[in-house]
Amino acid sequence: MLRDKYLDMSRIIRDKKILDLFRIVENHGGVLRFVGGAVRDALSGLDGFDLDLATDLSPDELVEICEENNIKTVPIGIKFGTVGVLINGKVLEITSLRKDVKTDGRHAEVEFTGDWEIDASRRDLTINAVYADEKGNVFDYYNGIEDLENGKIKFIGSPAVRIKEDYLRILRFFRFYSIFGKGEIDQKSLQACVNNKDGLKQLSLERIRDEFFKILMTPNVVKVLQIMKDNEILSSILPDPKNLDKLKFLAALIEKHGLQSCALRRLFVIFDPDEMLAENLANRLKLSKKEKQLFLSWAEYVPKLQDFSNEDNRNKMIYHYGKDFCRNKLLLQLAFEKKEIANLNELLNKIDTYEIPVFPLRGRDVISAGIAESAQIGGILKNLEKQWIDSNFTLSATQLLQKIAK
Repeated sequence: MLRDKYLDMSRIIRDKKILDLFRIVENHGGVLRFVGGAVRDALSGLDGFDLDLATDLSPDELVEICEENNIKTVPIGIKFGTVGVLINGKVLEITSLRKDVKTDGRHAEVEFTGDWEIDASRRDLTINAVYADEKGNVFDYYNGIEDLENGKIKFIGSPAVRIKEDYLRILRFFRFYSIFGKGEIDQKSLQACVNNKDGLKQLSLERIRDEFFKILMTPNVVKVLQIMKDNEILSSILPDPKNLDKLKFLAALIEKHGLQSCALRRLFVIFDPDEMLAENLANRLKLSKKEKQLFLSWAEYVPKLQDFSNEDNRNKMIYHYGKDFCRNKLLLQLAFEKKEIANLNELLNKIDTYEIPVFPLRGRDVISAGIAESAQIGGILKNLEKQWIDSNFTLSATQLLQKIAK
């Protein structure tokens, strides 16, 4: 269970100020340890994780000793035992050891405990129930380190019991299998996910969306989505993904050219929605206003690939739809046609650096040219803007006004 000085803590502790917390808690007779993702990812050699800590002190005790030592705290989840501690402008979440008293598949009523193994037993997967202190001593209550090394992703204890405590764990199981899994998926855990998949209907769409988007960004997303599709995990919530081959192409294309991955773009690829389905997905997943607008625009307008290589056509597209649309739509079209182009990065750079022109006329200019009827002004401006665009944005304000006179 205890692995003495097993972990290089420089992988986790980037800010030495955090060590003050360990000293303060220890002086108060308590214990503080890193837990979950920070330990798991450090053991796997990954970077960029969030820090989560656990303590055997109660939330009130933790707040009290922080105040005594002039450390600010934020009550981000006192009811559930989580206190936000401000260290150099960053909030660290520290959660008191807990045990579940009652669960309903969405939320849990908890009691605080001083038993680390009981706290570990309420976590979802063995690889997420590993703790480490500031000295690198690792506390592994459910063989999580060995499972991590072997790529074995499985629930702690009874998979069905763990899932029924929070049905989101079904999606978390697939996410972590996509990141850390090796070989065949754990059949006992998979069967429990299948047997309890209807429980996903109890969850808020926001939780489903956030976890599903995380799955979309994982390295083995195609393999995992295929398993989920074969076992009808999401069919009651979302349509079955149909373009996994195109998602695979898109992921490889993005990696090859060193581009930024995008969950929204991956979502669009796997469904290739028409306008009606795009609207349905956007509403069902409660996308933000900006995300929904971009998502719908991808479904509404489908340019030809050659339009991106033609400077005039590309610039007009940017003017009408914006840079975000053109950048993403180029990548989407390449994925849908499963086609590579040698100058992809060059085209993307041209989109990014293009200075979008501004139409040189306003309503007052039309009035000054002698148009008094307000009902005519909008139509005249629209007609002139079309002529200006057709000229590849070369007509000046004077030339446009002369057209009014004619």
